Amino acid sequence: MKKALRENAFGAGVDIIKLDGDESERYCMKDMFHHFAESRCRPLPPLDPGELPPAYFEFVKDRRNAPATVRDPDIQRAEAATSGTIAPAPPPKPTLTGKISTKKQRKAMRNQTAGPSWFDLPAPAEADLPRLHREVEALRLRNQLDPKRFYRKDDGNGKGIKGLPKHFAIGTIVTTNTPFGTASTDNLPRAHRKRTLVDELVDDAEARRYAKRKFEELQAVRGARGKNTLHQKNALRRPKW
Repeated sequence: MKKALRENAFGAGVDIIKLDGDESERYCMKDMFHHFAESRCRPLPPLDPGELPPAYFEFVKDRRNAPATVRDPDIQRAEAATSGTIAPAPPPKPTLTGKISTKKQRKAMRNQTAGPSWFDLPAPAEADLPRLHREVEALRLRNQLDPKRFYRKDDGNGKGIKGLPKHFAIGTIVTTNTPFGTASTDNLPRAHRKRTLVDELVDDAEARRYAKRKFEELQAVRGARGKNTLHQKNALRRPKW
């Protein structure tokens, strides 16, 4: 019976090596018999993997004319979300505190700019008014810098900070672009640029020369008016008899 089992397990005509005087033959043959018996009874796994997800790379048949394309799942999900027929709801209008603005708040927001007709010209903050007043005052005194140019008098002249316009802004001169980003005669070097208009006027050599000449002329006129005035006053005080 043992011989018949061996022939069924290994097939007829198969040579079997027998170890003389070794008890391990029985256990070895038993393990091999169970292994082959299980391999015959175990079914083979199916070779069909089923439905697979689309590949990330899509190759074409003619690679010379068209390159391969890459599929991005994140982009496809975003396109599918945005291609719906239902339009998204508009975002809520921004408010100051999340509540309905009061009449006073709406008026304050309207006064922050001059409106779209004036390109939303901003109203300066109260903390910047002293600094801006010096800039505007330098512009109002431009008549004293160039004697050959006439400017119309400003309405707020002589009123201090209260004479400043409600909405105004001070611009910045934009540098001229050069082909390779090099220095140009149209642009001032960075060392010669000033932060404010007053600093530029103080650093202007021609303006300082003209201001010095006008100051000397005024001092000469005032000195001529006060010359020998004390002697004339004493002569008037003397009695005439």
